[in-house]
Amino acid sequence: MKKQNKKTEEKIVDAQGRTLGRVASEVATLLMGKNSVLFQRNIMSGSPVKVINASKIKITAKKLEEITHLKYSGYPGGLRITKGTETIEKKGYKELLGFAIYRMLPGNKLRRDMLKNLTVID
Repeated sequence: MKKQNKKTEEKIVDAQGRTLGRVASEVATLLMGKNSVLFQRNIMSGSPVKVINASKIKITAKKLEEITHLKYSGYPGGLRITKGTETIEKKGYKELLGFAIYRMLPGNKLRRDMLKNLTVID
């Protein structure tokens, strides 16, 4: 795994009044480093990102029912389906936004390192 050795300042994204997908796609772009001139797919060139006001995100009740998260244990009958409303009740808006950002990042070995640069604050 290759990491870039440049110092970057932390980007702050305000989620107040914005929709879930728009915030998640902006944050994913910043974490990947696609806004940088030095962007390369095999090198982590993104900067640390802090998302504030995650609990004030704009999302409808119908969309919360549609959002599902699947976890499969690998055993028969081990599929767990969680709706968006259950996620908010148990873990809060931080977790819902984190799931959305996770799914928008590329599914390669750099995904975990990109998520280490993410901070979500309610």
